[in-house]
Amino acid sequence: MTPRDSGGMSPPLCIVGPSDAGKTTLLESLVAELADAGRVGTIKSIHHDIEIDTPGKDTHRHRTAGADTVVGLTPSLSFEITPGGKDAAGEIALLEATVDDLRSAGYEYILIEGFHDAPYPKLVVGDRSVAPPVVARGPLAAFDIPAVATAMIDGTLVDADDV
Repeated sequence: MTPRDSGGMSPPLCIVGPSDAGKTTLLESLVAELADAGRVGTIKSIHHDIEIDTPGKDTHRHRTAGADTVVGLTPSLSFEITPGGKDAAGEIALLEATVDDLRSAGYEYILIEGFHDAPYPKLVVGDRSVAPPVVARGPLAAFDIPAVATAMIDGTLVDADDV
């Protein structure tokens, strides 16, 4: 089994499978297990456009006025809205750039929901054909979440020949 990548961080892990298989539940449980061990970032593949801003509010008005990027800062959260989703950059290229950004920001663990064609290790929830490498496959109940989290923390989840 491989140790962590050259930055001392666990490789990103994709959670993939069909709708309603339990991907989000598995991801939530892994986040809870990993949070005490380091910074956890998550990425979610969304297959349709959504409006994450509120029409008529200031940040939405900034964007519709032509701002290339809008950053909102609240007392407890911040967000960035930038045009150029998966269609503009290419799905895998955008995913890899986002993983790089999270790594640069110091996230030790990156969990990705979706992206079954990504080059990263995958847990497959349910029955779905996906690109390798596949770490484990089965129904949600088959996953030993504490053991998966421990293997991520120890850097033993993925074999070097599979990545």
